[in-house]
Amino acid sequence: MNSHMFTGIIEEMGEIEKIERGSQSAVLHIRCKEVLKGTKIGDSIAVNGVCLTVTTMGADFFSADVMAETISRSSLGGLRNGSRVNLERAMAADGRFGGHIVSGHIDGTGTIQKIFRDETAVWYTISAEPSVLRYIVEKGSITIDGISLTVARVTEQDFSVSIIPHTQANTTLADRKTGDLVNLETDIIGKYVEKLLQPKDSVSSESKITMEFLAENGFS
Repeated sequence: MNSHMFTGIIEEMGEIEKIERGSQSAVLHIRCKEVLKGTKIGDSIAVNGVCLTVTTMGADFFSADVMAETISRSSLGGLRNGSRVNLERAMAADGRFGGHIVSGHIDGTGTIQKIFRDETAVWYTISAEPSVLRYIVEKGSITIDGISLTVARVTEQDFSVSIIPHTQANTTLADRKTGDLVNLETDIIGKYVEKLLQPKDSVSSESKITMEFLAENGFS
């Protein structure tokens, strides 16, 4: 069985060679090199943070099917021929680890509100729906178009990340402008904690895990 976990460390930028759009789905043809190494048909590759399955491949490209729903609720709908995309192969069970645990299933999209460069970093402020923002915490992890980043600041409307120029230059963030949509996947740990804090059923509400329990077990 294929692993479907990613790290959010981008392996290379590919380029959209062709998009075949159907009524219910589309086929993306992506020109690339690095992520083809060791890849077989049926393997998973995250494209701008969305886990897709390789359906065909050649010496310098692979193709993947995308469902209409995925296109409509992600930034993949804005791709054109020549668009650059962030690529990462699914992590092998004994493989590399660097960023954080990323599933390749996005929680929604955000809109870039502001891009600001200071002496050492580039700052991106991104607005998002409350349903996504609730899982975003300062100093926590966020995946933006498949890139694992650390959250610098959160408000009720938006959040900000600060990246080094190298990260900007080597990912599609270099192509992003104010008003662009980006794919967002929040940190899975927040979802686990929320699930644990919920009662198992309406009867046994005492099964709720308390904040004291979490503190005692190192989640302070």
